[in-house]
Amino acid sequence: MDISQEQQQDFGVLLKQGAEGRVFVSTFVGRKCVIKERFSKKYRHPLLDSKLTLKRLNAEARCMTKARRLGVPTPVLYAVDPLQHTLTFEYVDGLCVKDILLGFGSNGINEERLNDIATQIGNAVGKLHDGGLVHGDLTTSNMMIKNSTNQLVLIDFGLSFTSTIPEDKAVDLYVLERALISMHSSCGDVMEKILAAYRKASRQWCATTNKLAQVRQRGRKRTMVG
Repeated sequence: MDISQEQQQDFGVLLKQGAEGRVFVSTFVGRKCVIKERFSKKYRHPLLDSKLTLKRLNAEARCMTKARRLGVPTPVLYAVDPLQHTLTFEYVDGLCVKDILLGFGSNGINEERLNDIATQIGNAVGKLHDGGLVHGDLTTSNMMIKNSTNQLVLIDFGLSFTSTIPEDKAVDLYVLERALISMHSSCGDVMEKILAAYRKASRQWCATTNKLAQVRQRGRKRTMVG
């Protein structure tokens, strides 16, 4: 999809584009920020499209804000624009966890840093799930490490939702596990380290991890069937 000069001028410099929206780097009240725009879907009726887009925009803002209240590091939300369907939030100066883990075993990340990141991930997801939030897209692409503090920050709550159902939380963990297996097999048993931290952070870990075993079993059957 083409980006017009007018849009680039309005929102800043295009950082990336996905199926649901575009992400720009810009400034807000003199501070560097990120603007996420949810664009309209031309195949939907305009009124329906506007309602759905606004509903998802507000849901993302609520989930991101709730996560911060639960003690999960996320970008600070600065503004919601219901007319332009944009969220404006803090720019996180740091590296994507995906890129950091891809450097494991080379001249980049060492075992100590890997353990620290795994612990932070398990702690953050445990708090998120105990607070009744499911991220919906737990991959290393949606996690960052701040340069200044080495603190993990969860980003992109576009698929997040509220749920207290153990299976929903287990699927969240399964998505993360599959991402680690496919992208970061050189990191060894990093998922076990994440789960160890998750058990310490979550009071409800037992029900969730029991469901995780069932979700894994279903996933293996689907893989065998093809």
